[in-house]
Amino acid sequence: MKSHRVVIITGLSGSGKSTALKALEDIGFYCVDNMPVVLLPKFLKIQIEASKNVPEVAMVMDLREKNFLEKYTKIFSRLKDRGYKIEILFLDASDDSLLHRFSETRRVHPLSIKGSVMDGINLEREKLLPLKQMADKVIDTTSCNVHQLKDIVQRYFLSTTASQKLVIHVTSFGYRYGVPADADIVLDVRFLPNPYFIDDLKQHDGHNNHVRDYVLGSEESRIFIQKLYELMAFLIPLYEKEGKSRLNIALGCTGGRHRSVVLANQLGSYFSGKNYMVTINHRDITKS
Repeated sequence: MKSHRVVIITGLSGSGKSTALKALEDIGFYCVDNMPVVLLPKFLKIQIEASKNVPEVAMVMDLREKNFLEKYTKIFSRLKDRGYKIEILFLDASDDSLLHRFSETRRVHPLSIKGSVMDGINLEREKLLPLKQMADKVIDTTSCNVHQLKDIVQRYFLSTTASQKLVIHVTSFGYRYGVPADADIVLDVRFLPNPYFIDDLKQHDGHNNHVRDYVLGSEESRIFIQKLYELMAFLIPLYEKEGKSRLNIALGCTGGRHRSVVLANQLGSYFSGKNYMVTINHRDITKS
């Protein structure tokens, strides 16, 4: 069991560590945020040696833990000597990008309690330099949005696992809010019966059973679903053969609350039934 993957996600505050952790969780890693480094050996013994169902582990470790810098070198080296496959993923970003992110979120930098955010960034960059130099993979997230970073992380960690199937991300959206920029396939489902014009259904979203039954109840819907499944059965093996590790499929209706939600759920269930790793996101479901 010690040969199984243990990924340590670290890097600068605001560089996207939580996003990277979620990306690994979506492809089957057992994930922990802010794990104290001194607990890592015991955690691995319990979770990996005692359980046959946790092949890969990922965790975020950073300067939020005050003893991290003092302890990580010795602990990582000791675990590697014991045969654990420890990989360090370091996330970085430009000063301007980090300043902008802290300004947007109004968060306090962990090292700038008594100084400016820029002072905290400079100090953290200095303290983490040795860790960055020993990292197995460094990702600069300066120009990445959340979806792009998830894609980069998943592509990297899936690339060395040939047995992994394609990771499929299904998104519902409303055309009035724009088409998702990262979509590989976009399907327009505005031709389906619209619950918005039914008084008893309008206030509900596509998770509601009555809305779902209404959308899927027409002959056109049944034919479309069957044709969609046939299309996916044809395309997915070709994408896998081409070496694609992640596929983003977006289904859109007018507002993104009814028809696209129903169809995204249906398509997600189809892929889950085929044992694909699937994530479903309803981007505009809460918008009026």
